[in-house]
Amino acid sequence: MRLQTFPTPLQWDIFCRVIDNFGDIGVCWRLSADLAARGQQVRLWVDDASALAWLAPQGHPDVQVRAWGSLPAVHEAPTQVLVEAFGCDIAPEFIANSACISSATGEKYLWINLEYLSAEAYVERCHRLPSPVREGAALGAVKWFFYPGFTPATGGLLRETGLMERQARFDAAAWRAAQGPGTPDDAPDACWISLFCYEPTALPALLQQCMQRHTRLLVTPGRATAATQAALKTLDQNDPQGSPDKRGQLSISYRNTCPQAAFDEMLWACDLNLVRGEDSLVRALWAGRPLVWQIYPQHDNAHHDKLHAFLDWLQAPESLRRFHATWNGLDNAPLVLPDKTLLAQWAACVQAARARLLAQDDLVTQILGFVQEKR
Repeated sequence: MRLQTFPTPLQWDIFCRVIDNFGDIGVCWRLSADLAARGQQVRLWVDDASALAWLAPQGHPDVQVRAWGSLPAVHEAPTQVLVEAFGCDIAPEFIANSACISSATGEKYLWINLEYLSAEAYVERCHRLPSPVREGAALGAVKWFFYPGFTPATGGLLRETGLMERQARFDAAAWRAAQGPGTPDDAPDACWISLFCYEPTALPALLQQCMQRHTRLLVTPGRATAATQAALKTLDQNDPQGSPDKRGQLSISYRNTCPQAAFDEMLWACDLNLVRGEDSLVRALWAGRPLVWQIYPQHDNAHHDKLHAFLDWLQAPESLRRFHATWNGLDNAPLVLPDKTLLAQWAACVQAARARLLAQDDLVTQILGFVQEKR
């Protein structure tokens, strides 16, 4: 991997709207922090920055978090690279201000539309295509589509410098020991599973099977915790919270909100990661552990094709495809919790996919190269 840098730092303005459960802000913060770590100056404009208090409590000295709708002060550096994340529609006032400064100084800014992650074929066709602006204050400007992706013909995935080295130094056994014993106490052969989900209809079936084998389930806060507690209520109407003596060999640990680095470590320490959305999928891929992705559901079922495209790229074995289909509600087939043999097959699949990704440049390296080319 080549490390793309600029002799002189550029001023980046990244725009993000928090749509659902902080996934967008999670991606935008990783992007902002990685750019800053490579010498860039970044302003992150967001309509709800509250999640950064736990996602990134230390912040970054070269990332300024700004309120959506505000403008840079007159004395501040003008925009040189403008990133519109996930079609968030930047405030017209900011565009007008940037266009006015650009006209006065003669220095044009580069406008990048950072799109959602997908393995579908259209990503390779649309990556790096221009889109002329035909109205408004930026009339005559050009937006450039930049698509994250899994193949060399796409923009790649976020992967900060030193990530794999940090993971190689990680002691999973020590991390598990630091979590304390479960209830009932963890068996030496317990399967550790992380759960970051929406509300999968197969969750009660998963919990029921976990009760039949030594399992430590780490449940993330928010919707995953609510869904788990609702599923337990379904399994035991007389005890909505469940009780240790009625959960067999399953131990549940409800997690607190945590910084992104701590979330990564949980993925590294688990035998199976059940993830959702975009950011956690990417981090689960880098973890190299068996993973199952709950894709964000769309009303027209367009997410079905997106899921199948990802599984095709992953070269997922049939057992992993079946689990994904049931977990995502694509069919009513029984959910089958993988045994050690299947987990080993799934791990080999994910590690082979990770190796393909590591042979490609990461997203920030590519986006820096793109900016250098276009400027």
